[in-house]
Amino acid sequence: MSEMSLWALPEFNTAYILLLGVIFLAGIARGLSGFGSGMIIAPIAGAIYGPPAALTLLVLIDIVPSLPVTIPAFRIARWREIIPILFGMVVGLPLGIWILVTGDELFLRWLICLTILGCVVILWLRWTWRGPRNLAVSFGIGGVAGVLSGIASIPGPPIIAYWMTSGLPAMVVRANLLSLFFISTFITLANLIYADIFAWEIAIRALIAAPIYFIGISLGSAAFSKGGERLYRAATFMLILLAALLALPVFDSLFSLFGG
Repeated sequence: MSEMSLWALPEFNTAYILLLGVIFLAGIARGLSGFGSGMIIAPIAGAIYGPPAALTLLVLIDIVPSLPVTIPAFRIARWREIIPILFGMVVGLPLGIWILVTGDELFLRWLICLTILGCVVILWLRWTWRGPRNLAVSFGIGGVAGVLSGIASIPGPPIIAYWMTSGLPAMVVRANLLSLFFISTFITLANLIYADIFAWEIAIRALIAAPIYFIGISLGSAAFSKGGERLYRAATFMLILLAALLALPVFDSLFSLFGG
């Protein structure tokens, strides 16, 4: 691919405009709760462009726009909870990248959507982890999250199920998630480049989407300060559920109507 075609402006077809709308909603969810953006964007972007390009898109749009809400979260986050999970993610991420490279695209899309739906069910039912909460368990949770991050940049499901059912205050959970996912973005980026599967052709799309994502994050962050835990749980769950359902491969004919 030539440099000219690499950085040429993308065609603003219906599929891309749809994706920009999804990214805006995902930004609102991220600002509200500290999570959810990957689980909303990954299935839709994967349905339009395929899992590898979707992973690159997610990594690029999340780095700069999330800074304003992430930096204040660093002071609230409980790093003793974050660090063992982060180490687990470092170990699990290369395995997820390998699955992404070698796996069948249709299988990966089913895996992504069903994993997200499973997470929504667990959290909606307010399932509580009754097992031990120690370094080994946290490391294991991080390992599973790392695999999912390597496949589709969705480390959230196991970590959210682990932390949001822990009894920690909503503000602390949100700060932990914001801090962890921000750091893990750079780890994922390094692994993508090292594995030579970074989708450079999607970069310009991500740069265009980043300001839209930032506006969504800002709106969501403002809503969190007014609505609190009940609002962010309900809103985020509904957005995640809708994205995962619409992106199931059985609805591929729907995306074909948008020219994706």
